[in-house]
Amino acid sequence: MGSKLRGTIRTANGVKNKTTFQKIGKGFATTKARHGNVAPMNLEHTNVSVTLEDYFAGEWIDDLDQLRINHDEMLVAQQSGAYALGRKTDELILDAMDATTNALNETTNGITLAWAFSLMEAFGNNDVPDDGQRYCVIGWENWSQLMDIDEFSRAEYIGQENLPFANSVTAKQWLGFTWFPFSGLDDDGSNRKCFAWHQSAVGHAIGADVSSNMQYHNDKDAYFVLNKMQMNATLIDANACYELSLKK
Repeated sequence: MGSKLRGTIRTANGVKNKTTFQKIGKGFATTKARHGNVAPMNLEHTNVSVTLEDYFAGEWIDDLDQLRINHDEMLVAQQSGAYALGRKTDELILDAMDATTNALNETTNGITLAWAFSLMEAFGNNDVPDDGQRYCVIGWENWSQLMDIDEFSRAEYIGQENLPFANSVTAKQWLGFTWFPFSGLDDDGSNRKCFAWHQSAVGHAIGADVSSNMQYHNDKDAYFVLNKMQMNATLIDANACYELSLKK
């Protein structure tokens, strides 16, 4: 609940305190003479490690207060805690992406057709796979800018099946990216810090996924609803992750 980014990156489950994500370089094919030896690709291997952190979201509920309300306060506290941890998950992922040194900004007009083409070109020139796993998260005002671009929003360009909201989801595939708006991105009042990445560029390590429990404390005559998780994220490949400063 509450997380929009965790399904868009590499995930390692069942991690014990610390784990390593492998980054493997590009390989090149060669010929060989008859009966000769095949030349190895000698792929470049680098390791990126991440250490898990513990996060908690708890709430007290007085026992007698439940008689004064007509809703399930425990369920509300449980769901609110789960959403809080979901937002924390997205914060961890965005913090990992923020380590990239690649940037492609448009702080004058926001998202334009020319700028969107330059983003597509940057990923193509970096040999980032064009396999349906490129993502671009933007602010809601940037989504409005996209909706003003005919090539993004009109059926005459993209067909009926690729119109925004076609499946009642605020997301759309365009120019090789899945574009979607998100309210959790930082801004400086004028520009929004957005990101574009490939699914393999960021790692998300999970030791314990979001869980919830409730316990009665006699000395307080109250229940404590506790939500918790253990996870963290790290940048694996900066060449497949771009920071995008966009005008609001």
